[in-house]
Amino acid sequence: MARGQMLAITWMNLQSLPARWGAALVAVVGIGGVVMVLTATLAMAQGFKAALDFAGAEDVAVVVRGGSSGELSSNLLGPEATVVADAPGILHDGAGPIASPELYVLVDLPMRVSGTAANVPFRGVGARGFAVRDHFRILAGRLFTPGLYELVIGRGALGQFRGLKLGGVVRFGNQNWRIVGVFEDGGSVTESELWSDLHVLQSTYRRGNSVQSVRVRLASPAAVAQVAAALKADARVNVSVASERAFYAEQSKALVAIVTILGTTISIMMGIGAIFGALNTMYSAVAARTREIATLRAVGFGAAPVVASVLVEAVLLGLAGGLLGGLAAFVAFDGIAASTLNFQTFSQLTFAFMVTPRVFVTGVCYAVLLGLLGGLLPGIQAARLPITAGLRST
Repeated sequence: MARGQMLAITWMNLQSLPARWGAALVAVVGIGGVVMVLTATLAMAQGFKAALDFAGAEDVAVVVRGGSSGELSSNLLGPEATVVADAPGILHDGAGPIASPELYVLVDLPMRVSGTAANVPFRGVGARGFAVRDHFRILAGRLFTPGLYELVIGRGALGQFRGLKLGGVVRFGNQNWRIVGVFEDGGSVTESELWSDLHVLQSTYRRGNSVQSVRVRLASPAAVAQVAAALKADARVNVSVASERAFYAEQSKALVAIVTILGTTISIMMGIGAIFGALNTMYSAVAARTREIATLRAVGFGAAPVVASVLVEAVLLGLAGGLLGGLAAFVAFDGIAASTLNFQTFSQLTFAFMVTPRVFVTGVCYAVLLGLLGGLLPGIQAARLPITAGLRST
């Protein structure tokens, strides 16, 4: 009985929506705007996290100085890098252990849009640097020639920083470097970097034979524990070993948390305004139907179906706003390239906004919640409306 009453009243409410389209549109657009902001923020955090996750493989390990927070704060001498490469658990091929000692420095380049200076990662790699990366490939031009002042640039860096173009020349470390190629690496964080020959970069920045990290191809994903145990027991080195995926996951924690918290806070604040918009809409709906609600109560309709009908209408308005905001965010932001400062590496990271199904559904659920909260008080007011007062209203 109550269910039938609720359906009947709800259908009557929805039929009257065209007469109240202005107020309903305000609620839908208000909630949609909030959802668009929330979805865009979560898409930014998801894109940043994905750029780091895509760089991480379970069968590749990153070895840095013990206690280092990342590559930038690490330093390993040549003999230490050799000890790391000889550790048990590392995959070998015809050329020996698949291990890549790498130098990591930061250079200044202006952002393409704002012109402000940014820290761009400049990585020196040897011949084995490509054997530990499955998705690396040259998109345009060619690979740098060992021993020459040549470099290749990631496609993310190409789109975000000024002065980078195939065939162009840039000046770093008092040397002119010719850009001979553009590369991609499966959409990972390395596409924000510039790469050159390890020994040329060491010489340019007077680093001797030191490196920041050693990347190693593992015999199996489980071998990371074997490598870590062997190097921990070796008195010649003091290093930290982690799978590439775990290493980058740790690097992304701070910024993902900051972006998520900031976006959620802004969305909550905007959501309060959207709730007031929904409240106004639903109060207007109740006020416009005072006599109708009183008549229904007089002929036997209960209070609960009245409350439920108002809530259903509010939830539907919230759902419409959520779908509108989510679709707007998808059209406006999904796949858009951007860059931000990674606070843990103090370098600029390029990434793409990602409006994933999970992000989209989160935004829509938030919209439904806003609609529900906006309809609760008007629904209670409608249920408590005195029948006699409602019948006397004009």
